[in-house]
Amino acid sequence: MTKKELLDRCARSGEERMLLARALDKLELSQNRGVPSHTAILSPGEQASLTDLLNALGPSRHLFCGGYEDAERRLCAFLPDWQEADDFLADPDGPLAAIQADFPKNADLSHRDILGSLMGLGITREKLGDILFPVTGSCCQVVVLRDALPILLSQWESAGRWKVSLKEIPLSQLAPRPAQIKTIRDTVAAPRLDAVLAAAFSLSRSKAAGYITAGKAAVNHRECLKADRQVEEGDVLTCRGLGKCVIREVPGQSRKGRTMLVLDRYI
Repeated sequence: MTKKELLDRCARSGEERMLLARALDKLELSQNRGVPSHTAILSPGEQASLTDLLNALGPSRHLFCGGYEDAERRLCAFLPDWQEADDFLADPDGPLAAIQADFPKNADLSHRDILGSLMGLGITREKLGDILFPVTGSCCQVVVLRDALPILLSQWESAGRWKVSLKEIPLSQLAPRPAQIKTIRDTVAAPRLDAVLAAAFSLSRSKAAGYITAGKAAVNHRECLKADRQVEEGDVLTCRGLGKCVIREVPGQSRKGRTMLVLDRYI
């Protein structure tokens, strides 16, 4: 399959085609010239699109990493034959870096506040990984591409009205908060996307269908416009404005013939 045919098959938009084409260029650099390479930092949806392309292409030496286990935003690294994944991840001068930003004790800052202040420096989203708020201390931690690190250290002075004190930290010191999960047990007439979203987020089925037709829902980080899409155990459902849930278990049918569900909703 040629590069054009591969992109024609996997890309669903012009923007996605450009992203996948750049990733293929990085892969070719690694495979043909033995040079370690990587993508920009990708959203979960972009990671899913790239995974589809790599699966269609065949076996390749690559890994996704975001600085810590279970990171949401991650880059894809392409490894030449001479480089092992453990060596890549342990490299202190690898493509990812982390900053800790300390604020006054009474600072009340959100993810949006931090992201807005960073992008106000002219840093694009593709250079920024996860923004973490550790359980203790008035601080946040930010994963960034290493080439953006000097800009942050020299120019990031505040977020909102709060002054910030910065220091680079090793990735091993990243301290994400444990996920807060609400377990939901419910039944639906059929395991359709609209019905399961309604159960997960306490919506009417018609309102859930409205989110889907508006393009706000995704299954396994891929946009889905079909309210009747069948979902199954293990699927990750996201909806802009509502959040994320995982279908942890489908135990079977109730005595009334309805499908039983166990959902983990992230809150």
